[in-house]
Amino acid sequence: MNANPEPEGVTTSPGPHARKNPLSPKKLLLTKWTAVKPRNREKHFVVTRVIEPEPPSMRVEQIELEAVHSKQVYLLHWRELTDASVWRRGWV
Repeated sequence: MNANPEPEGVTTSPGPHARKNPLSPKKLLLTKWTAVKPRNREKHFVVTRVIEPEPPSMRVEQIELEAVHSKQVYLLHWRELTDASVWRRGWV
């Protein structure tokens, strides 16, 4: 008799998609984002610049996000991209 109460092939440990990779401001350059609610009828954006702080020992706080269609540039705090109710990673 098997002491494991789980059906064969089923595990309770989290799978590879259970925890999303945390964002790092240093790796945001040229990443693609989709707005959950389009801004000015645009929903696809690219991080075109990670704004380096002065002095360089400070943490990165802001990025420039460019709309793909209009090339309109938005300045925002990079942590706003972690809000899943506003942004999705990649172009959806």
